[in-house]
Amino acid sequence: MRTSSRSFAVITVFTLLVSALAFSDPSEAMERTPFFLDDDSEREELEMKLDSIATIEKKLMVPMRDGVGLATDIYLPKEATGEEGAPVPTIFWRTPYNFSKLSQSRLELMIPAIEAGYAFIIQNERGKFFSQGEWEILGFPQTDGYDALDWISAQDWSNGKVGTIGCSSSAEWQLALAGEDHPAHAAMVPMASGAGIGQVGEFFEQGNWYRGGVYQMLFGVWLYGVQNTQRPTFPEDLSRDDMIRLADYFDLAPEMPEVEWYEALEHLPVVDMMKEVKGPKGMYADFIRRAPNDPAWYEGGLYHDRETWGVPAFWFNSWYDVSISPNLALFQHATENGADKEARNNQYMVVAPVTHCGFWRAKEKTVVGERDFGDARLPYTEMILEFFDRFLKGDKAAFKKKPKVRYFTMGANRWETADAWPPPAARKQIWYLGSGGKANSLYGDGRLSRDAPAAEGDSSAPTDTFPYDPMNPVISLGGGVCCTGDAVTAGVFDQREREARHDVLVYTSEPLDEPLKISGFVEATLYVSSSARDTDFSLKLVDVFPDGTAYNIDETIQRARFRQGYDQQVFMEPGGVYELPISSMSTSNTFEKGHRIRLEVSSSNFPRFARNLNTGGDNWSESEGVVATNSVHHSSEHPSRLLLPVVEP
Repeated sequence: MRTSSRSFAVITVFTLLVSALAFSDPSEAMERTPFFLDDDSEREELEMKLDSIATIEKKLMVPMRDGVGLATDIYLPKEATGEEGAPVPTIFWRTPYNFSKLSQSRLELMIPAIEAGYAFIIQNERGKFFSQGEWEILGFPQTDGYDALDWISAQDWSNGKVGTIGCSSSAEWQLALAGEDHPAHAAMVPMASGAGIGQVGEFFEQGNWYRGGVYQMLFGVWLYGVQNTQRPTFPEDLSRDDMIRLADYFDLAPEMPEVEWYEALEHLPVVDMMKEVKGPKGMYADFIRRAPNDPAWYEGGLYHDRETWGVPAFWFNSWYDVSISPNLALFQHATENGADKEARNNQYMVVAPVTHCGFWRAKEKTVVGERDFGDARLPYTEMILEFFDRFLKGDKAAFKKKPKVRYFTMGANRWETADAWPPPAARKQIWYLGSGGKANSLYGDGRLSRDAPAAEGDSSAPTDTFPYDPMNPVISLGGGVCCTGDAVTAGVFDQREREARHDVLVYTSEPLDEPLKISGFVEATLYVSSSARDTDFSLKLVDVFPDGTAYNIDETIQRARFRQGYDQQVFMEPGGVYELPISSMSTSNTFEKGHRIRLEVSSSNFPRFARNLNTGGDNWSESEGVVATNSVHHSSEHPSRLLLPVVEP
């Protein structure tokens, strides 16, 4: 590799490598900031640079097995063309989003990749923009994805090795493709890919549709912008020259009417939300009817851990992403269940303290919401190019002796490494919930302690009770959320305003005598009662600073009817006490000396999660809710508890 190419890459790529990839994420149209706006003069210079180093072929209609053509742009290093050109590896970016006009950020990704000796291919999923056919979420990875790799690897300029790359929508389809173990799929760099995961381990999220059996409302917003199946189409026999010309005239990107999303997500019944905002017809109304274990989830392009895994991967995940827990579980699954030794031994991961597809936002002073994490930068560009050099070019000297996992520990604000996830040194430490029966709000007597509940006096052990009114839910504040428009802002925020509510139980430890580092999956089990046949219990892990500032670490939720598994629905009876395992949270955070550990318990976190209407009905078709009286028990017989993955110093 030429020094100038790598130097250019190191200086420029990853700052905008992932910003380019991030524009394939659902928030593309909602969260664009001035940082990402093109500078016309700089973009023109980059276009001239690209023209000088690449042979460009636009709007090739790559044929799929059923004859449908997918619109594809190809950028080849000029030295790879002609009679004496040497075959080159390919970086493949597949997307449901528009690329007719290359943005500055995309150009700043492509140029160093091409200078480093890679072909760069961008392709639209079927049914999107100039691609033919009808769109389906994830873009048919097992068929169209597989056929695209067949086509790429068969080209005269190809060395037969393809690396897939992308963030969010451009990453999610890669997972099911990895399960196909295509011989040309030599490496992959999936970033924030959780919406491509169906079921892995304990997580039945079905592409981020659910968490703990509760609908995550981001998908209503996301589908509003992308399920635009009503679109102009062109004759199938349209010439390629005409297609290129039309792409200059029309980008086919729809201008969706603006929506006040918090108000829209309040609409009941939930099944009619898309109709209420006059959104496009499509799959929303079908998906919202599906239970977490509906057989239909296993017929599309989602990856499930019952499938094999055949590809070396370099994963990029974020502590404040909507799917951090299933993402980590899938990394763990791939390292343990790869189809062969090469796949199992070559799973690498970075976990950064940023929001969804926010890797490029890491700076010398990285602030996520309201919390300052200090310098959270990494040499991303060099790492990714080295990874591809090893697996696409066969450079055995590249990417040697790299840690399997690089993860950022918040609080301590430093990068650390491990050989696996969770870190092998992590040990579960039990913390028990307790109170005098008045844990309601920040001002109550809820406590979090290492001491197990005493056996004596069990029959009269205090119980914490709170009302849950679905018409007055606890409003989401920060957290690992994505793509909800203006309804929720992701990240870290002081939670005390939410903790002041009477329908939030607050359990807080004494100030710590020594720092406590946790890294891994955070588990919890509650013993609960309810006046309702079914309700939800939501949790939030919080780091409380000496001045009282309460910063959210992670949050989760669990629907009671799925407490015995997602393949059955078991309802509650008034007066019954039920063990409720909670869908796990994930983090790496050091609670510093003098800080307190806090756990919030409520029954809502809206609009990140849909409200349980407490009727025992299907929720999606209902318009009226009832108030539930919910309780958390913490006696020796019913020891509600939190399991923290503690890493000793």
